[in-house]
Amino acid sequence: MTTSSAAQTYSDADLTAVFAPVFAQIAQGAVDREIDRRLAFDEVALLREAKFGALRVPVEFGGYGASVRQLFSLLIDLAAAESNLPQALRVHWSFVEDQRLSTDSRSREQWLRAVAEGRLVGNAITEPGVGAVDRYRTTLTGTDDALRLNGTKYYSTGSLYADHILVAADRDGERVGVLVDGDAPGVTQHDDWDGFGQRLTASGTTEFSDVAVPADRVLGPGYGAPGRTYGTSYLQLVQLAVLAGIAQRATDDTAAWVRDRTRSYTHAVADLPRHDPLVQQVIGRLSSVAFTARATVLAVADTLDAALDDAQARGSFDDALLDTAELAAARAQATVIDQVVAATSHLFEVGGASIVSERLRLDRHWRNARTISVHNPLIYKLQSVGAHVLNGEDLPYAWSAGARPSA
Repeated sequence: MTTSSAAQTYSDADLTAVFAPVFAQIAQGAVDREIDRRLAFDEVALLREAKFGALRVPVEFGGYGASVRQLFSLLIDLAAAESNLPQALRVHWSFVEDQRLSTDSRSREQWLRAVAEGRLVGNAITEPGVGAVDRYRTTLTGTDDALRLNGTKYYSTGSLYADHILVAADRDGERVGVLVDGDAPGVTQHDDWDGFGQRLTASGTTEFSDVAVPADRVLGPGYGAPGRTYGTSYLQLVQLAVLAGIAQRATDDTAAWVRDRTRSYTHAVADLPRHDPLVQQVIGRLSSVAFTARATVLAVADTLDAALDDAQARGSFDDALLDTAELAAARAQATVIDQVVAATSHLFEVGGASIVSERLRLDRHWRNARTISVHNPLIYKLQSVGAHVLNGEDLPYAWSAGARPSA
């Protein structure tokens, strides 16, 4: 840990020394968790103990004071160990950023210190059925001294692991964010996420039935409120960090399998697969994709560092910096998704039928990459980039899913 005139900071080497052993321990059980479909409560406990959730919390409040770039570098490393966990913590990071930017000094210190003590925040934003294209069906009603939250959410990513849940709700026609305790009376959580990938993110249904909400737990505009925000690019970049980590773990797992393999083919050019130029080419492609994905994520993280540091100093966001970050994250989506999904499918070319063994679970890399890539569907993201480049149209920022009112 180094000290400057501005603040105490942790170097990359400092943070690696703290978290590399934790990630290594988490990685050891990844295949067994996948086979057993065992939620990663023990692994989340390891992250709590190491104060991983406090990476962006300033040192003065008990955190590491990490930059956005340092955070995303570590998220890639965690994703390589267990791809479900960075996604499960996705909204936690934006909650911390909101507290860092808060002008309410008392509330800001309260929540940043709570995070430094190990508190984690999950989310309940997306709604099933008709959804929230026009408004949220989850409602916050009543007066400030008697607020009640009611509704049902799906894709409540990470909430089963979390102490608090950030809920997107409708209050008299306005989108608001509401923070509730995960164990509050009236909160019921279900592990019913049935996707073929990212199975351990705890992305299931959450029900809220007359949940009492203190007035100070209403945190302002909720997800999907109009206008520019750093949050869209930030949340999307977490998904891209997961893809970069998946690419790295796929490289490591496939290379390890090839090194130990002695079976080959009569028409192969080498006796051992690891000496076969065609097999080497596949591993080279995987490694290159992992490198490119990581470099791309960190480049976007730099744009977010600039926007957030500027906002912290000025007390407000610069629209141009927000547009730069949003456009960078949208463009990065195309490259990272296409390359990682393709590479994690192509990895199977290095072996015969034995490479698809359930025991190996190498298919989880493609399934996880394909699943994570459908968040904010790429076809619409590319369209918005094209419309911006060609016609100067504004970027859409936050998107909501559901039935269009005209339908």
